[in-house]
Amino acid sequence: MSPADSIDGPAVTVNVNGETQLLGAETCLAELLRRLGHEPESVAVAVNGDFVPRASRCSRILRHGDQVACFKPIVGG
Repeated sequence: MSPADSIDGPAVTVNVNGETQLLGAETCLAELLRRLGHEPESVAVAVNGDFVPRASRCSRILRHGDQVACFKPIVGG
């Protein structure tokens, strides 16, 4: 089943790393990452160019047209 198959009610379209995703209207960033199969510790995320800390992902509701970038965090220094 695709994520679109489980949407009841209004939907929004977001772009994730160049791919369009159809989500329920109140989907948070943490839920999107879970649906995409990302472990929270394994990916850094920006929405519309702004970094979103792990602690804020559950409260960051995605809106129509949001641009989401997922990438491996860079460690070291």
